[in-house]
Amino acid sequence: MQFRRAIGFVLASTFCLAVNTGAQAQEIQERNIKFGTINNTDHPISFGVRKFAELVAAKTGGKFKVKEYPNSTLGSDSQQQSALQGGVQEMTVPATTSLAGMIKEYGLLDFPFAVSNSSQADALLDGPLGQLLSSKLPAKGLISLGYWELGFRNVTNSKRPLVHVEDIQGLKLRVIPNEVFLASFKALGANPVPMPIGEVYTAMETKTIDGQENPFSVILSNKFYEVQKYVSATNHVYGANILLVSKIFWDKLSPTEKKIMQDSAKEAIAYERTLARAAAVKSVADLQAAGMQYNTLAPAELAKMAAIVKPVTDKFTASYDPAVVKVYNEELAKARKAFP
Repeated sequence: MQFRRAIGFVLASTFCLAVNTGAQAQEIQERNIKFGTINNTDHPISFGVRKFAELVAAKTGGKFKVKEYPNSTLGSDSQQQSALQGGVQEMTVPATTSLAGMIKEYGLLDFPFAVSNSSQADALLDGPLGQLLSSKLPAKGLISLGYWELGFRNVTNSKRPLVHVEDIQGLKLRVIPNEVFLASFKALGANPVPMPIGEVYTAMETKTIDGQENPFSVILSNKFYEVQKYVSATNHVYGANILLVSKIFWDKLSPTEKKIMQDSAKEAIAYERTLARAAAVKSVADLQAAGMQYNTLAPAELAKMAAIVKPVTDKFTASYDPAVVKVYNEELAKARKAFP
């Protein structure tokens, strides 16, 4: 009798498992995901996209097919965000700087010399501040699945190494089309020029601009060493990219599909950040091997730069939502204390 009961229990359990598994499978539909970036295929961001594609494919039994469109194939960051809002593109991973025109408090992440290492940045982005900023996106037709690393930004130019604060004065530098960047470089005495990344190489080649600022891996990936002589480790801003999904697409997904997307994003974030940090170190050596002259700046010079741009950040802070600024200040203080 006990044997029959045991067999009955096993059969019933197997039946329930089969039903649940079948129900879950029905919740996963065939999905084609158009994933655009502005980066080249040898950049850590692109490797992150491929890792995400691999993960969602594995977790959906091949039903989710992610196709990468790199190197600005689908347009600039802002153009791709519009495509997500319109539902004609499913995913992109732009720099957070590009969102400041939509939600101005994202400008807090652009404040120069705010964080001094990647651990501080992770704490800021993965904690209450990053979550608060992300919560504002659905109203704009976008969903955030987390933050990837672009890296600390550094200045290149064709005229001189930046050793002292004064060396940046008068240089015509491309910056991201972002108010905080423009105002910060103006304060430092440079002549900032907003420009999409796809136009920068030619602008430097034709001497339309003297230089630009980007993480080392972006400088290498875009072959800026071919048209630039000097690269200076200013590390003035930590750059993050944000994994975005079209809300129109997101709302079509079942709870199971959404969880797969979220779980895959979490794994891809860890993978991409590790890759980006290793790439930054290697990129410096590769840029020097390619002929660029590399230099660091003394802490005293960086402190002077930070002092010069502080009135700029103070001005922007006054125009942001006080509740968001409060969270930013609290979380930044915690991050600096935890990861000095």
